Amino acid sequence: MPAAALAAAASLCSPARAEGYPIRPIRLVVPYPPGSGTDIVARLLAQKITENWGQQVIVDNKPGAGAIVGVEAIARAAPDGYTIGIGDTGPLAINPALDDKLPYNPATDFAAITHVANLPFVLVVHPSLPVTTVTELITLAKSQPGKLNYASVGNGSAVHLASELFKRVAAVDIVHIPYKGSAPALAGLLAGEVSLMFVNLFSSIPHLQAGRLRALAVASPKRTAMLPDLPTIAEASLPGYAFLAWFGIIAPAGTPKPIVDKLNGEFRRILALSDVRDKMLNQGGTEPVGSTSAEFAELMRSDMAQWAKIVRESGARVD
Repeated sequence: MPAAALAAAASLCSPARAEGYPIRPIRLVVPYPPGSGTDIVARLLAQKITENWGQQVIVDNKPGAGAIVGVEAIARAAPDGYTIGIGDTGPLAINPALDDKLPYNPATDFAAITHVANLPFVLVVHPSLPVTTVTELITLAKSQPGKLNYASVGNGSAVHLASELFKRVAAVDIVHIPYKGSAPALAGLLAGEVSLMFVNLFSSIPHLQAGRLRALAVASPKRTAMLPDLPTIAEASLPGYAFLAWFGIIAPAGTPKPIVDKLNGEFRRILALSDVRDKMLNQGGTEPVGSTSAEFAELMRSDMAQWAKIVRESGARVD
């Protein structure tokens, strides 16, 4: 049945279907492997819903193709509230600009449930680089165009595009060195093969504490509670800069609004729990949010437009 017909059928029977929802287990698709940061948060949320609703929420890991496999599975599922998923900046905001053959359209194929959390990134440098602030880094880069280099976790990745945005706003020439994943990229930075990198804050904290890396600023629009004294890049030197990595809950387009609303209320209730917030911050380095469905839908729309512009200007491509 075409997607439009499915959506129409769902809307006709939505009151009845939402009244006793859920009456059977819910599948929560995670487009990353077990043990990943996203998976850890998904399992925490699934456990809380299971306990409260008395229906099991089953985490279904579907990794592959940079999360495309799992996100497509969410888009193609029946819009009945029994398949939902977790998605993030890459597959929902960046990939549409990089891949014109993407098997789903984030703007039309999903119902936004809620913005779950943000994952702060920090601009770090190898200790051998003689800078301690963003301003000093920009000054050094401008004095040596094309001499400094930065690591990314791959061409077209969020880290790559965050770095290209920094280059554009700061008007500097820094060379891109792509690695095959986050672990090799971080290892290259620690070894001094590259000068700087945007690293998720949780992964970088042990190296910052040991003096193996030096943090210059947070990439997010606001400071992070994990390093409250570290300024944002916008505060430090570049008012036009902000890179926000996020993830949230989505469902197939056409999922009845009463079910979307019920899921939204439950996820927001869970995200307000102190034990959940503490675990997300201390075990996964994520900052809990919780939003309305409309707010999360707008975040996806605005980020798609922002990253499309950055992709065009940078000439970024996928591997």
